[in-house]
Amino acid sequence: MKVVTSAHELPSGCAFVPTMGALHAGHASLFTIAKKVHTNVVASIFVNPLQFEKQEDLDKYPRTPIEDIDLAANSGVTHLWLPHYSEIYPEGFSTIKAGPIANLYEGKSRPGHFDGVVTVVRRLFDLVKPNFAVFGEKDFQQLILIEEIAQGIEIVRAPIIREADGLAMSSRNVRLTPEGRSAAAVISRALSLAKSESELREMLSSEPQLTLDYADFIDEETFQPAQRDSTSVRAIVAGWINSVRLIDNMRMEARA
Repeated sequence: MKVVTSAHELPSGCAFVPTMGALHAGHASLFTIAKKVHTNVVASIFVNPLQFEKQEDLDKYPRTPIEDIDLAANSGVTHLWLPHYSEIYPEGFSTIKAGPIANLYEGKSRPGHFDGVVTVVRRLFDLVKPNFAVFGEKDFQQLILIEEIAQGIEIVRAPIIREADGLAMSSRNVRLTPEGRSAAAVISRALSLAKSESELREMLSSEPQLTLDYADFIDEETFQPAQRDSTSVRAIVAGWINSVRLIDNMRMEARA
């Protein structure tokens, strides 16, 4: 694996996996998928300040550079790009606005977050010029918005990777206390068992350590509340445990 600090050192043509570091098995699964669609697998590590609402959240974001390099090298990455801020955001750069879906759910709770996400992803795409880009379904709303700005890049969806107890893998999970980590399993458990929106909320409300933000059944095509005739329904959940924001989602197949 080659570690580079400039996009000029990247190959022409690749499958691209942008990350913010603190890599884990979920990221490794993205790299494995990328390797299946292209010989060159480029991963980037860049903690994007534009998508954090508070400076303290940016400061607390976990950073594990040595471990990240080892995981990337062992997971099929051919080029690990560690860009400088000035390469991503040169003087005079312009931010872009995410689409209307960005005002819902995560966007409603975190104003400006998705503008920061699509701005950095657009910049990364412009610099890397990949053939494919791999994104996980855990950040499902983000995935939909990125598909809207792909402009000829094929977006490959990757399934959520979970811990043994079902908790969706996230770099933020390390900030949970042991008690909070145990309590967090309620999210995936409720998603797996609930047959209705009301049942989902009831199950989640049974965990006192979880402060729920939203728990809804949505139509995947419109991101509006699911209707009787919705053919693609997904349950989405967000909340806090130990002041750590946790998000998850699951496709809702017909449940007896």
